[in-house]
Amino acid sequence: MKVCVFMPAYNEERHIARVVRGARDLGFPTLVVDDASADATVERAKVAGAVVVRHDRNRGKGMALATGFTWARENGFVAAVTLDGDGQHDPAEIPLFVDCAERTGAHIVVGSRFLRRGADGVATMPAHRKLTNWFMSTVLSQVAGTRLTDSQSGFRLVRTEAWSRLRLSTAGFDTESEMLVRASRMGMLVQEVPIRTIYGDEVSSISPVRDTLRWIALLWRLSRSSHGARSARSDEDDGGSGPAVLVAK
Repeated sequence: MKVCVFMPAYNEERHIARVVRGARDLGFPTLVVDDASADATVERAKVAGAVVVRHDRNRGKGMALATGFTWARENGFVAAVTLDGDGQHDPAEIPLFVDCAERTGAHIVVGSRFLRRGADGVATMPAHRKLTNWFMSTVLSQVAGTRLTDSQSGFRLVRTEAWSRLRLSTAGFDTESEMLVRASRMGMLVQEVPIRTIYGDEVSSISPVRDTLRWIALLWRLSRSSHGARSARSDEDDGGSGPAVLVAK
């Protein structure tokens, strides 16, 4: 399976180089989609050896994902593994996703912190995050019609053919939730693999009020229809991300 790795990034100068090097050390072509960072994210990603695509303005994580998956498809990759650029995901676990996809034929493989046992499992997750994730995953499982234990995990593998078939209505962090519901309703196979829970000095980019309201609005739309909502992108456009400038290889 021809697989690449990419990281949506916004002001991740502290960690991005380490994450890029971790993916490249495993032999994976690596892309960073910079969502108009104001710090040295682009420069440090380039020095670490990543291809860098930069949005002309901040467009949200969903649009960064769209840019990354479109780049992967256009460059002939069968699948792309996406992980956060803030160090919360261990690049050494990327092969778990590829192995699962190859063994099961899964369209999407999600890294679940709730499946990990031991000291680096979900026990280390702050209580409020654990409760919020459990609640969201429980609700989304009902809406999607499939069991999801960590629906908020940004560490996942997605086949580019599957991505091109999805019609998503969101552009922010809620894209990751909508992706799983739409894919499950279309009969795509969604699998999970256990991953480490890592917390350090990262600062969440999620707005508790704004993104919670977006998530509630998404649930309302999904609960009203089992079919695709009006798409925020199409196969013929640039992946929904708007103008993006190729900075360097």
